[in-house]
Amino acid sequence: MRIARFSIDGNVAFGAVEGDSAPGSEDELVLDIIKGIPFADFELSGTKVPLGKVRLLPPVLPNKVVAIGRNYAEHAAELGNEVPDVPVAFFKPSTSVVGPGDPIAYPSFSQELHHEAELAVVIGRMCREVPRDRVKDVVLGYTCANDVTARDVQQRENQWARAKGFDSSCPLGPWIETDLDPGDLAIGCTVNGEQRQLGRTSQMVRSVEDLIVHITEAMTLLPGDVVLTGTPAGVGPLNVGDEVAVTIEGIGTLTNKVIKRG
Repeated sequence: MRIARFSIDGNVAFGAVEGDSAPGSEDELVLDIIKGIPFADFELSGTKVPLGKVRLLPPVLPNKVVAIGRNYAEHAAELGNEVPDVPVAFFKPSTSVVGPGDPIAYPSFSQELHHEAELAVVIGRMCREVPRDRVKDVVLGYTCANDVTARDVQQRENQWARAKGFDSSCPLGPWIETDLDPGDLAIGCTVNGEQRQLGRTSQMVRSVEDLIVHITEAMTLLPGDVVLTGTPAGVGPLNVGDEVAVTIEGIGTLTNKVIKRG
C-alpha cells in the first residue's frame, strides 16, 4: 500500500494512493481517505479524491530523523573518506523536514549545497533493542529522501548539525510504500533532468536490518521516526533555481526546487 499525507480545504489527512504511478500517469491517481492514522489499525473510508486536487505533505512528521553517513563505499571514496568501522549516525531535526514540491531554501551561511538521494525507512511502532529477525515488524514502509547538505560547512565544522540540519534540508515523499523489499532497489537523483546519482540499495555497506539494530541499541524509535540509510556516489552541487528529483524503484519520485532563502 502507498500511504500519502495531504491537505485539502485546510484539513490534513492520510490516504491510500490508488492507480498507476508510472511517469506520465500521475493525473490518474486518487486518494482513498484513511479513517485514523497509519500507525494503528485503520480502515479505508471509500471517500476518494483525485491526487491533483490536494497538496501532498511530508508523509510523516517525525519526532526525529536518524541519518547514516558513508554507507556506500563509492560515496565515501568520492569525498576522500574511508568506510567507517561502525555506522556514523547523526540527527536531522524535525524542522528540517519538507514535503514533495516544497522549496529547499539555500542557507545563507553556505556556498556549496549538495544533493544526496537516500532511501528512508519509516518506523511504524515504538521500539528499542530490536533483534534482526524483528526489524520488519517495526517498519511501516519506505519513502524517498534528500539529505541536502551544506558541504563546505560540513567540512569545516566538527559537528554536522548546521550542515545537515538547517530548515528544508530533509525533503521526504511523495508517499510511504509499505509493501517493498529494500534489499536491491535502483536509486537515483537528477538535477534539471540531468542524471547525477544512479546506484542500487544493494550497494549499501550495512543493510536496513543492520542499521535498525545498531540505532535501537542506543535509543527508542517512535512511530513516524525516519531513518536515512546513506547515499550512493555522484553527489554534487545545487544552485538557486535548480529542480532536484530523487527516484527510488518501487516508490516513486520526490521533486523539490531550490530557492534563495528569504
